[in-house]
Amino acid sequence: MPGSHCTKEHQLLMAHPDLQSQHDKPYMDKEKDPVQTAEPTNLQRARSRFLKGVSYFSGDMEVFGKWMEKQFFLLQLLDWVLRGAAQVMFVNNPLSGLIIFAGLILQNYWWALNGFVGTLFATISALILQQNRGAIAAGLYGYNGILVGLLMAVFSNAGDWYWWLLLPNIFMSMMCPIVSSALASINSRWDLPVFTLPFNILVCVHMVATGHYNHHFSQVLIQPLSELPNNTWADIDVSKLFMSVPVGIGQVYGCDNPWTGGIFIISLFISSPITCAHAVLGSAVGMVSGLALAAPFGNIYFGLWGYNCVLACIAIGGMFYALTWQVHLLAITCAFFCAYLGSAIANIMSRFGLPACTWPFCLSALTFLLITTGTNKIFKLPLAKVTYPEKNLRFFWKLKKQEKLERKQREEETDREKERCFSV
Repeated sequence: MPGSHCTKEHQLLMAHPDLQSQHDKPYMDKEKDPVQTAEPTNLQRARSRFLKGVSYFSGDMEVFGKWMEKQFFLLQLLDWVLRGAAQVMFVNNPLSGLIIFAGLILQNYWWALNGFVGTLFATISALILQQNRGAIAAGLYGYNGILVGLLMAVFSNAGDWYWWLLLPNIFMSMMCPIVSSALASINSRWDLPVFTLPFNILVCVHMVATGHYNHHFSQVLIQPLSELPNNTWADIDVSKLFMSVPVGIGQVYGCDNPWTGGIFIISLFISSPITCAHAVLGSAVGMVSGLALAAPFGNIYFGLWGYNCVLACIAIGGMFYALTWQVHLLAITCAFFCAYLGSAIANIMSRFGLPACTWPFCLSALTFLLITTGTNKIFKLPLAKVTYPEKNLRFFWKLKKQEKLERKQREEETDREKERCFSV
């Protein structure tokens, strides 16, 4: 079994496996009231059966995960790879991961293959390094690998089916758990996740090490804007503008096909409607921000203004904070800030021939997770308790209920003490 250090590390990666189910019992059992022992109605029974059926494939598929623990290794490995593919969007669900791979295949077979190879070898590397099995099973060591594999193929200037690209893909993907573990040991001081920082670091290292003028691994040429874009409201294409919302979600994986983005939206909705809603909202915020900052329309249509905002809005909107309307507004604010920061970072990094990757998302989300506030309506969850937004919200409600009960008990004890004093 991994030691306590590994346990601490796996809490710092991104979104957490559902290892806390045994702690989800109510904090205090209610006194049984004989009046409330009536049999449930048919509607209540049907609702209970429906919710139980939905739970088999929604959320983090806890029942399926427990069943998978008893299966042979290769089947478990496939489950871990699928969860790793979905964890890019903070989703711990193998069905969502399978749908995401279907979207990647629709986009480009070669990209999908590189993404699969990246996830697979990142997971294998974590097994070799004997990282926490719970974190591996939740896909927390795979999501950076799929991004590394995908974006190395996307930015390669050699075109599709350049098989030599698999060599640096495998090497950089296997480096992901090492960088993740190192960053987790630093972020543990502030109880922060590492997000996609390993992906950002490794892809930038690869692109700087090779560059555009390279015989073996040439990269696409990225240059800053050299002239004023010809933006006029008469030239705007409204249909492409609305289509940029699913495209922005697809661009989280480097995909520009709106149908692929639509498939990703379905995968998110299956696991968590709250995550799905904030993904769409974040992409829309990025689109509006691009228009406000007079970005070239082509970049907006291409989803380049949306994908970082998608991740930032999901992270703040119910994933690492318990969802309240105050947190919802905070998530929107973070998405707007992420768009502004993304434009700044893209302009800077283009000077060095590098893409912005997900640096804007990481920096903006970490900034918003470090804020302090006096209101109890903005509650940051301990990383060990982070699962998916709906379950995070139930945990928050239970916590608030426990606090109310404890407050009531303290008030009753205070009243009894006062009564004793007056009686004396």
